[in-house]
Amino acid sequence: MEAVVVDAGSKFLKAGFAIPDQPPPLIMPTQMQCVPEDESLDVTTLSEEITVDPIVRGFISDWDAMEDLLHHLVYTSLGWEIGNEGHILFADPLLTPKALRERLVQLMFEKFNVSGFYATEQAVLSLYAAGRISGCTVDVGHGKIDIAPVIEGAVHHIASRRFEIGGADLTKLLVEELGKSNPLVNLRIQDVEHLKEQYASCADDELAYEKTQQSCPNEQHTLPDGQVITIGKERYAVGEALFQPSVLGLEAHGIVEQLVRCISAVSSENHRQLLESTVLCGATASMTGFESRFQKEANMSSSAIHPSVVKPPEYMPENLSQYSAWVGGAILAKVVFPQNQHVTKADYDENGPAVVHRKCF
Repeated sequence: MEAVVVDAGSKFLKAGFAIPDQPPPLIMPTQMQCVPEDESLDVTTLSEEITVDPIVRGFISDWDAMEDLLHHLVYTSLGWEIGNEGHILFADPLLTPKALRERLVQLMFEKFNVSGFYATEQAVLSLYAAGRISGCTVDVGHGKIDIAPVIEGAVHHIASRRFEIGGADLTKLLVEELGKSNPLVNLRIQDVEHLKEQYASCADDELAYEKTQQSCPNEQHTLPDGQVITIGKERYAVGEALFQPSVLGLEAHGIVEQLVRCISAVSSENHRQLLESTVLCGATASMTGFESRFQKEANMSSSAIHPSVVKPPEYMPENLSQYSAWVGGAILAKVVFPQNQHVTKADYDENGPAVVHRKCF
């Protein structure tokens, strides 16, 4: 039985058996809806907002809910049998606290009785998917942005940066902007998520963005409930916030400048291999115009550091940026488990959860 690979994000969980060069077979929402224990209650009368988020800003925050989600994943969706569990590999968010790593390995061995466990950082796995072992990853997720220099398969943690801004914040920005131009429309966050995915764009540069704010064609969109909304210049504010955080009301450098500062913190002898292999990942990174704007700003950087975005190999699946960590995990699983580099049940019984730091990171 192939190992299971899991990349659990704030919005979606990507999972499936380790088959490289293919997209993950399962992509399911991480957010879970609460079901009342009192069967006399009519679920349709309850607020649809009674939900729980097992993962917030990339990190597991509700362990009971996470256990329920993983139980459904491995036993129902993937068909594991209780008493005959296999190997599992997790994609680990950048700068995950040691206590969270230990609790995950404890959960896997004590609750799920896995035969083998491995985890490594998302940044490393995304580079593997792009055919690299060194480079810099810029991961724009639902709940955070991670920028990580990776040298010979190891994250350079001192130079890495994590920002608690992500797709969820861009959705809230779009809600605010659309509310200004459509004051009579009742906007639901789920509907605006879909609008963002369909319409959000990055302007070519800062000047082009300013022009869109002065004059931009409007389009009308009918929401699922029949309301009609007009969307125009708002679509560009979403992308611009990544390059000018002041759009979000934040005093911070844009995403390209943050990458340049990360690379600058690494020894100059490693600059070239980092510069030549910048990998963009995360669903937000697939926004229309994002990659070209990113490369344009990188080329115009005032420093001597000009990162270059690397394209994934042609044999990789389309939209790789949205699940590159999972694909990299499938590649790695083909190595670590056959070569017995993973954490075994005997390792766990002898050393406890702390063994994960020695064998995986």
